[in-house]
Amino acid sequence: MSKSVKKNTMPKAPWPHNRLMAVPYLFWSAAFIIIPLCMIFYYGLTDRSGAFTFENVTAISSPEHMKALITALVLSLISTVVCLALAYPLAMILAGRHVSQQSFIVLIFILPMWMNFLLRTLAWQTLLEKTGVINSVLSFFGLPTLNIINTPGAIILGMVYNFLPFMVLPLYNALTKIDPNVINAAHDLGANWFQTFLRVIFPLSLPGVISGITMVFVPALTTFVISNLLGGSKILLIGNVIEQEFTQASNWHLGSGLSIVLMVFILINMLMTAIFDKNGEGTSL
Repeated sequence: MSKSVKKNTMPKAPWPHNRLMAVPYLFWSAAFIIIPLCMIFYYGLTDRSGAFTFENVTAISSPEHMKALITALVLSLISTVVCLALAYPLAMILAGRHVSQQSFIVLIFILPMWMNFLLRTLAWQTLLEKTGVINSVLSFFGLPTLNIINTPGAIILGMVYNFLPFMVLPLYNALTKIDPNVINAAHDLGANWFQTFLRVIFPLSLPGVISGITMVFVPALTTFVISNLLGGSKILLIGNVIEQEFTQASNWHLGSGLSIVLMVFILINMLMTAIFDKNGEGTSL
């Protein structure tokens, strides 16, 4: 008669090196997040002599700075709305076809993100300029050419192209998590397609909507490369003003002060995200 072996049910002790694995992340956060933020607040709240001042922050109220901020807000909002209008039907089509994240179709939308941001924007500059590819093709067929380069429309187009994947992926992830039985139950209860979308699909996908809006609005608000290349430096956004203060005027104090104002708008956006998407649950109807 064999003796039964008593299994050890004691919980295993945690691996002693788990905390050490977080050291590279802590170093990265300190070197590239905490220290730069401290430098921005130091320069933004001091003058050239090192004295404390709010003049760099209140400089946003000047006409030229306020115009750049309002322009950036308007173009960012328009770009975000356009991205949402384009991405939601696309995400629904991908989710409805049960396309996996590793499939070729989803890869097409992720592939541009692997290219350099500057190269993607330069490609659109080549396409949209007056003697570019698009106008050359239109002229060949005897059609009127487009005069879109160096206009707000070109900047919006560049924003939508560069940031559209950031809207598609969160929406796709949210829609694929919706149980098909919930949608079938809505149809069984007499709801038509529009009612099902309005009362079931959209509320359940709201976390993806909020995440997508944040991921598009924040980089669109702070960009300066797109407006430089596609706007011809004729349309200044607040990102262009800050970039010029750092690189051309060498006024780190004013540039940092304007950056603090821009961070306030980003924090407001993050606060709204936390309110409407608390714990990733979205809102209920």
